[in-house]
Formats: sequence, C-alpha cells, structure tokens
Amino acid sequence: MSFRIDPRLPLTGEVRRILADEIGKALGQLETARDKPEQGLHKCRKRLKGVRALLRLVRSGDEPFCQTENECYKQVSALLAGPREATALIETIDRLGSAFPDETAAGELGPVRERLVLRQHELHAGPGLDAAINAAVAACREGLERIDRLSLPDQPEQAADILAEGARAALRRAKKALDKASSRGEADDFHDLRKACKTHSMHLSLLGRLWPAPIKARRKAVDKLGERLGELHDVFV
Repeated sequence: MSFRIDPRLPLTGEVRRILADEIGKALGQLETARDKPEQGLHKCRKRLKGVRALLRLVRSGDEPFCQTENECYKQVSALLAGPREATALIETIDRLGSAFPDETAAGELGPVRERLVLRQHELHAGPGLDAAINAAVAACREGLERIDRLSLPDQPEQAADILAEGARAALRRAKKALDKASSRGEADDFHDLRKACKTHSMHLSLLGRLWPAPIKARRKAVDKLGERLGELHDVFV
C-alpha cells in the first residue's frame, strides 16, 4: 500500500493504515532476518524509521500516543542495531577498497575486513540475534494492537495544521543539526544531520500529494545528501 497520506480521506484512518502497513512489513523482514540477517535487519530498520517519521509528523495531533509509540520503535530498532552495523561496516570497508585500490592491494584494509567478517559471523550466529528478533517481533505485534488508540483531528483545516507543524519541526531539527555540523564538525553532529535528512525525506514521501513545491527534485537531493551522510557516519564508526 502507498506510503502517502491521501488528503481526501480522514487523517486518523490514513495514519493508522500506513502504520499498520509499515509495521506489518517490518514483521515480515524480521522473519527474513532469521535466515538472512544481512538483508532482513536493514530492511526492517528502514520500515521502523518510516514508522517513527510518521509518528513525528502527526505528533501534535495526539502527543501521548505518538511519543510513547516512537519510543517503543526506537527501542526495537536499537535491539537490531549491533547485528546490522556489523554488516554495514563490511560494506564500508568494501567502499573504501573500491575508492582506494592501491591501499587495498597493499594489504592495508584486508586484515580489517577479515576481523569485521569474523565479528559479523559471531553476532549473526550467536543466540543473541534470535533473542533480539524475538523481542522485536513481540514489540511490533503489540504495537499493531495499539494502533486503534490513535485519535487525530480529521477536519481538513486541523489536519493540515498538524501535518504542516510536523514538517516544520523536522526542518527546524535539520537546520539546528546543520548549524552544529558547520560549527563543531563532530561525528554526532553529522549523524544528527543524517537522521534529520532521513526524516525529512520520509515526510516528503508522506506528503507527496500535499507539498506545494515540486517534490521529486527535492526528494532526490535530500536522499543523495542522506546517503553521503550515511557513508560518512559508517566511516566514523
């Protein structure tokens, strides 16, 4: 189903629909992760980021629900962070190897990659991964049962105000992160900027039928920036 809010329909129903769809897909990826953690964990965490971005977008309409659920899925994502990061670091070494083939040929990166592969195998083969997946599955299933508790104003003018405030809040967060990255340049500053870019990109998708400016070019630029900041974060890690 579409990851877009239909402005012709009540906002509460649309947000419930998208939450159920994204959480359901996250559950499917968790099952995939039992046999293929390299694929399933990454895709599951992407779905959870979509869920959290949606909750931030409509937070002012039902703050208790959105704040509680956002914290829930933040914790679920944290359960899966270590095993997913193990794969991301190998991908980072491979990107560096492609960019600097002379250093790779000289053996500079080979031993690092071997150690990271060993670490990945340990994390993916141990009992900890199954426990993390089981806990994540339980939390997501419980979250599905709570979706009906969400209640948002459905009058068009009020709904528009809620969506506009959520989009503005994300942009304010991005501006603040950009200022910090420009002035301090710490790893955490760039990581915060990356997360803000990801949230804004998802808001562009969710608001594709409402955003007044041309969406595609903006979304493409934001996604490109998010990818570059993601690679930078992986290098920092």
